[in-house]
Amino acid sequence: MNRNSYSTNMTQGNRFSVQTPEIGNYSSSTASYSSNGSSTSQQDAHSYLPETYNSPDCVSRAGFTDNADDLQYRLRELENAMFGTDQDFIETFDVSSSSWGDINQLHTDIVESTTVTEMISRRDFKELLIACAKAVAENDSITANWLISELRSMVSVSGKPEQRLAAYMIEGLVARLSSSGSSIYNALRCKEPTGGELFSYMRLLYEACPYFKFGYLSANGAIAEAMKNENTIHIIDFQIAQGGQWATLIQALASRPGGPPRLKITGVDDSTNAYARGGGVSIVGKRLTELALSCNIPFEFNGVSVSGTDIEIEHLDIQPGESLAVNFAFMLHHMPDESVDPQNHRDRILRLAKSLSPKVVTLVEQESNVNTAPFFNRFQETFNYYTAIFESIDVTLARDHQQRINVEQHCLARDIVNIIACEGAERVERHELLGKWRSRFTMAGFKPYPLSSLVNSTIKSLLQNYSNKYRLEERDGALFLGWMNRDLVASCAWK
Repeated sequence: MNRNSYSTNMTQGNRFSVQTPEIGNYSSSTASYSSNGSSTSQQDAHSYLPETYNSPDCVSRAGFTDNADDLQYRLRELENAMFGTDQDFIETFDVSSSSWGDINQLHTDIVESTTVTEMISRRDFKELLIACAKAVAENDSITANWLISELRSMVSVSGKPEQRLAAYMIEGLVARLSSSGSSIYNALRCKEPTGGELFSYMRLLYEACPYFKFGYLSANGAIAEAMKNENTIHIIDFQIAQGGQWATLIQALASRPGGPPRLKITGVDDSTNAYARGGGVSIVGKRLTELALSCNIPFEFNGVSVSGTDIEIEHLDIQPGESLAVNFAFMLHHMPDESVDPQNHRDRILRLAKSLSPKVVTLVEQESNVNTAPFFNRFQETFNYYTAIFESIDVTLARDHQQRINVEQHCLARDIVNIIACEGAERVERHELLGKWRSRFTMAGFKPYPLSSLVNSTIKSLLQNYSNKYRLEERDGALFLGWMNRDLVASCAWK
């Protein structure tokens, strides 16, 4: 869930196919994509991952079967062969033997395997999914592939929220096992929709859930409050995407008593966003210029087609007399930090922003802890976080909604796969909790900017149009938007 659109690049030599269940006017078919961008149709396919993952050879070699009773019989047989009867065990085992640890571990493994078969017989896919992730974390590929083969029949991209999420998380595990996280992530990013289709999916997610609106409204409110007496305003948006955040602010500035100020927006962008827009950042500039003209606001747009890791002060076209606002909305989690790159671009860009002496800096980020967390903890956090996201989508976009699968696959699944399958520089989805962001901003020299009560009331009015399971909470100088008992998005301001 982020503002970014998608790249059309794909690692060579990999194939990726996506199965679309029969929903509405969609027929059951699988479109398969090769690294050169060509597509083929595979009717009645059963998986949208490479065919080598459908029936792992290592499962059959390990002697596992689909029959739980048969497996339990084999386990009992193995236990008797290794340990003998209870009486034999008592009479012959030497408690001083150095092999005690090995035998105890083997017994533990057998007990765990028996527990897993019970999970399978109950079809408890959530427990199995966690067990599978644990096996992956322990490099136990035989168990992991066995569990993946069992899980596939229990999940579906057209099922309940947790089943849909689990379907994508399984593909993340498969990608991790095969060390193909990057190529599968790229395939999820770019292959099926055209730019216009992708934009429509992003727009549908924007309307279905209030997460982006909450972030944009809270950031705009802080900027409007900080700039209420300024006549020349320069907003630097470090990830402008479609530029939709600024429409409401332009309209608000147009109605300001005493007349509108002069407004300049610098939109920092990179090439991956051009796909959904159908062109470069100049398209955003044209849209915003036309809107400002219709509102009679003197306006200037400065488009910067440079990645955030490469941005420098000279790109920002700062002029004397401008009152500066800096906007980081759903962007900073893509910046590599000290755990990825010695240059630590995450903190570098904050120090750069502070050096501009802005009147206000806004931060909007997902409230999730996956940046430096070990794999297994990261997997659990991802499941908990995105369960809430998928549940919230379910309230607005019914399971038989024709576009819901497209929204989840192209706007959410790629992030999920990246978090699970990729490491190092290839993992670009690196969310942190607000407490960590607060430490980073403080180290960069920032102080909290107080929240506006007007912003809070505006967001509360917004949420009245959505499910009552959404909640808004203000604490520790920040606003949190959550689903039931889970915080999902945090917003705050600094100076």
